[in-house]
Amino acid sequence: MARHSRRESFSDMAASVVCPDTDLLWPFGKLDGLDRDEIRQTAYEIFFAACRSSPGFGGRTALTFYSKHNGGDHQGDGIGGGGSGSPNGSGFGSLGRKEVVTTPTSRVKRALGLKMLKRSPSRRMSTLGTAAGAASAPSSPGNGSIGGGSSGHISPGAGFLTVPASRPRRPLTSAEIMRQQMRVTEQNDTRLRKTLTRTLVGQSGRRAETIILPLELLRHVKISEFGDVHEYQIWQRRQLKVLEAGLLLHPSIPLDKTNNFAMRLREIIRQSETKPIDTGKTSETVPTLCNLVVSLACRNANQPTDTCHWADGYPLNIHLYVALLQSIFDIRDETLVLDEIDELLELMKKTWTMLGITRPMHNLCFTWVLFHQYIVTSQMEPDLLGASHAMLAEVANDAKKSDREALYVKLLTSTLASMQGWTEKRLLSYHDYFNRGNVGLIENLLPLALSSSKILGEDVTISQGNSQEKGDVTLVDSSGDRVDYYIRASIKNAFTKVTESMKTKLAATEEGEEAAQVLLQLANETEEMALHERECFSPILKRWHTVAAGVASVSLHQCYGSILMQYLVGRSTITKDTVQVLLMAGKLEKVLVQMVAEDSEECEDGGKGLVREMVPYEVESIILRLLKQWIEEKLKTVQECLSRAKEAETWNPKSKSEPYAQSAGELMKLANDTIDEFFEIPIGITEDLVHDLAEGLEQLFQEYTTFVASCGSKQSYIPTLPPLTRCNRDSKFVKLWKRAAPCSASSIEHLSDLGGSMAITSDGHHPRPSTSRGTQRLYIRLNTLHFLSSQIHSLNKALSLNPRILPATRKRNRERTNSSSYFDFTHTGIESACQHVSEVAAYRLIFLDSYSVFYESLYIGDVANARIKPALRILKQNLTLMTAILADRAQALAMREVMKASFEVVLTVLLAGGHSRVFYRTDHDLIEEDFESLKKVYCTCGEGLIPEEVVDREAETVEGVITLMGQPTEQLMEDFSIVTCESSGMGLVGTGQKLPMPPTTGRWNRSDPNTILRVLCYRNDRVANQFLKKSFQLGRICPFTGKKANRVSFSNHRTNKLQFVNLQYKESLVGSWETSCSNYAYQQP
Repeated sequence: MARHSRRESFSDMAASVVCPDTDLLWPFGKLDGLDRDEIRQTAYEIFFAACRSSPGFGGRTALTFYSKHNGGDHQGDGIGGGGSGSPNGSGFGSLGRKEVVTTPTSRVKRALGLKMLKRSPSRRMSTLGTAAGAASAPSSPGNGSIGGGSSGHISPGAGFLTVPASRPRRPLTSAEIMRQQMRVTEQNDTRLRKTLTRTLVGQSGRRAETIILPLELLRHVKISEFGDVHEYQIWQRRQLKVLEAGLLLHPSIPLDKTNNFAMRLREIIRQSETKPIDTGKTSETVPTLCNLVVSLACRNANQPTDTCHWADGYPLNIHLYVALLQSIFDIRDETLVLDEIDELLELMKKTWTMLGITRPMHNLCFTWVLFHQYIVTSQMEPDLLGASHAMLAEVANDAKKSDREALYVKLLTSTLASMQGWTEKRLLSYHDYFNRGNVGLIENLLPLALSSSKILGEDVTISQGNSQEKGDVTLVDSSGDRVDYYIRASIKNAFTKVTESMKTKLAATEEGEEAAQVLLQLANETEEMALHERECFSPILKRWHTVAAGVASVSLHQCYGSILMQYLVGRSTITKDTVQVLLMAGKLEKVLVQMVAEDSEECEDGGKGLVREMVPYEVESIILRLLKQWIEEKLKTVQECLSRAKEAETWNPKSKSEPYAQSAGELMKLANDTIDEFFEIPIGITEDLVHDLAEGLEQLFQEYTTFVASCGSKQSYIPTLPPLTRCNRDSKFVKLWKRAAPCSASSIEHLSDLGGSMAITSDGHHPRPSTSRGTQRLYIRLNTLHFLSSQIHSLNKALSLNPRILPATRKRNRERTNSSSYFDFTHTGIESACQHVSEVAAYRLIFLDSYSVFYESLYIGDVANARIKPALRILKQNLTLMTAILADRAQALAMREVMKASFEVVLTVLLAGGHSRVFYRTDHDLIEEDFESLKKVYCTCGEGLIPEEVVDREAETVEGVITLMGQPTEQLMEDFSIVTCESSGMGLVGTGQKLPMPPTTGRWNRSDPNTILRVLCYRNDRVANQFLKKSFQLGRICPFTGKKANRVSFSNHRTNKLQFVNLQYKESLVGSWETSCSNYAYQQP
């Protein structure tokens, strides 16, 4: 015969851990060396040997089975243990039509919920004339080796008929049925019968468990009984492999590694791989083999018996018994169980002693065989699944017994784990495995999964010895409600499958508009999935879980929420698409919550527990958070613009038409764009949000305002006040000098009139503005502040009058009136900054830019020759330039500050002008006339920028000082004494007392003692000179060098003479005058 083209061994099956053509794990351990056909043939041989004394197996009377559908029940040991015989006539015939008998007469079938079959005419009948075709009966599918069966129909009874062909057909015996079911050829069956006959000659009462069947077959079957040598070698090799598996590889009683019998037997088996064993009468190997096999098989762990242990080692025994149990399925339709199952199972019980099988092992194996058959037949017969579940009740009872063997516990765990793994794989993804057409299968699959889980979780204890030992391991089901777990897992898997189809698209467009469309589509599909779950699966699952639809809704809510959170991660920009996604999520959440509520009406807690599991999407708070993040990002952008301005702003005008800083334009453009985009967001904008945005902008505006106003202070431009001294130009020294050097008399006038001559010189030309570039930049700062003020007013209007604004929820924002501005603090800060910048610009213009025409020239040497007219011409040009640069709104304040600065410089010239200025009382009229000219400039410049009454009010202080300069010296001295005493609190000055030196406050006015004192110091008058010397011991100042006189005489002795300091330091004087003057002494008056 041809060799099998694809021999699948149990070893391969165990190694891959998966049963062939299924995804079911094989639970019965790994078996090396024997393939499925060899296991099946060996199982038949054991079965036949065990049943040899039964009718039909060589006994005296053949049992026949007739179809009696109304026959009585026969009691047996357990559901799957068979009965004493149940007459029935359902057969194997290939003719006719199959019918289902609704009331089974088989006790096993009735207990398992299996239907009886009726075929006509009866198939299990033996006819005459079939013996000739028996020799050509085909072998098992795909395997031409000895021991193979036929996938087609084997002529029933071939080789057993000894009557003429003309005799009518008879029913098949149990032996014939089993041979057909096990696909054993007639030749193998005949050899088996002959061997048993030869073995039992004279030993008819010998028990089957005392027979080592492979050894007897090797002894009695000769090569002449086979068609060719190769066929015999294959057969012999199978018998040796069975011995090897049962005695060496998987013995029921463990072997020592040094066992000589085992080592010798292993050597003989290895030698047979290259050269078959000679079983002739003269062979020396056969006796040796017999001795070795008997020695190993007859070992007993406890007490001496005659039982041979060659097929009861695990897993060999389980593999053989499973092969027997699989014969109960009709070979023509493997979804059906034979009606003769009761009788066949009863006969199989006879093998339990040989195979070491117990009732619990049988129930467990039978359960798994039914379950396995349901799977390998493409799950077409739910009754097989129901039968397997029914058998689990017996398994559960067995598992609760206290006398369980360790091997049984191991089998129980692996078998139930295999069944549970397969069922849970479907239940954990029931959306993938079931649909509307086959959803009913869940009703059969779920109870089996729950029963397996319950047995594994509650009833199984794996013990290594006594129950009190430390090695005990108890399996506890910690998964809680299994159905709840199945629902959640399947929902998650189904949802993941949907999302994975969108995964690539979502990843590629995560930041684009299409990402939102994907989320919207996913929300719709999630809602459809929830509706489908409630309509299709929940009605079935509700039998085991009262809130199945609610659990599914909660799971979908969690799954979509996870995707939603991933979508929102890192998104700080709230857009129309993002809002649509969030609103759709909120709608989905309401639908799912409603489903939970409807499904939980009958629950004790009303579904509150499930609802608590649904972590709210918090759509409104997310939108609010995103909006606040958006506001923060926008404010951050404005802040970055402000930072760049601080680093790079040059205060040049943006353009002629836009005379403000470029940074201000950029800043306000960003602010306007932010507000426009803010109101374009498609959500309800509350007053609170508007206030948050305005508050952030206001802080930035205030910071920018502070930056613009950071331009120094006016004090940095005011010159340091010179010390108070006595000034007297008409001294004897000057008169002597004029007489001694008449030719250079004009030199002193030149020195005295230096400033005046410069003013006159400039009077003869067209004056140019003296405004420096720094002062012009201050004007740009001022323009910037006014531009900022006008833009902020527009922003406030845009925020206040937008119709989309909803009422505020925060109390402090509800109290805001319509008349109030969002930027009140900024407006106040801008006003203060404008005042400060205008003041600094004015003082810079007057004290720095116009220094040469005011403080350095005005009234230098002689009032008559150093009038204010040249300075006024320069001032007018500067004011014209200022008004040309400044915006209209900034001109009035700037002009007023320039006026104050120019009045201040006049006071400084009159009261702190230094040693180069002295005034006579007669100079009062000229000074008063000059000041009136100065006032007139501001009254007429800029078309009434400064009202005349404002000019008069600001001029009062200067006019008061000028009035003092017109008073007599005696009056000034009297007024000074009175005011000084009053301010110091000392009252009248007594004899010997001196007046205190009044402090310099800088707030000059006609009633200030320091102001009166300064008028006296700059009065070119003998009386004033004597008063100052007597009252305060003020020193004299050289009119040429500005340095104090010293007390050094010509003879280097202290005298009452004083001399001016040497004039070598004044290089501008003529050399001859410088030499002669150094030797004159000045007599104190």
